[in-house]
Amino acid sequence: MAKTKFKGTPVQLAGDLPPVGSAAPDFSLTKVDLSTVSLNDYNGKIVVLNIFPSIDTPVCAMSVRRFNAEVGKLENTVVLCVSADLPFAHARFCGAEGLEHVVSASTFRSPAFGDVYGTRMTDGPLAGLMARAVVIIDERGKIVYTQLVDEISQEPDYAPALAAVTAAEPLPACTTAFSAEHSRGTEDDGPCDDGRAGG
Repeated sequence: MAKTKFKGTPVQLAGDLPPVGSAAPDFSLTKVDLSTVSLNDYNGKIVVLNIFPSIDTPVCAMSVRRFNAEVGKLENTVVLCVSADLPFAHARFCGAEGLEHVVSASTFRSPAFGDVYGTRMTDGPLAGLMARAVVIIDERGKIVYTQLVDEISQEPDYAPALAAVTAAEPLPACTTAFSAEHSRGTEDDGPCDDGRAGG
């Protein structure tokens, strides 16, 4: 199981980040309007999971602001800001800051997220909260990048994370051909079943 640090003191995590190249585990999290969001909601998109302990700490708030600024420049990409904060705290912060390019997602109904993604702290003063990590999932649902921040009181290293987003291989344009990933009938001019436009 992985470890991080909080102000220099080692902190044990519930597991390890999923390995690069593996299929991203699905999840069910809660948005600020109390609706449920899952990985399947973003089929065909690049998903950035910005995982952190609490929106009410300065470093976490800075990471949300930074990803909000960066994602507005990216195509076909969504950033989910994941913590154990209640949705009301996420809504208060994002509303006050005017952040419109990130999706806030709470684990309060789904504590298993921290076990599946290996980010739940099991000891230390922040036990039960998420460690600081970044996970990038490509359009095929594969994990292409992970970063467990060594020191929780520090921000993520944004440059390699954003580079992984831009390097993610795009899905080919949808055609009428059938494949294991997607298909549609030749008479159907609508979008593919994974959300891509028909061609």
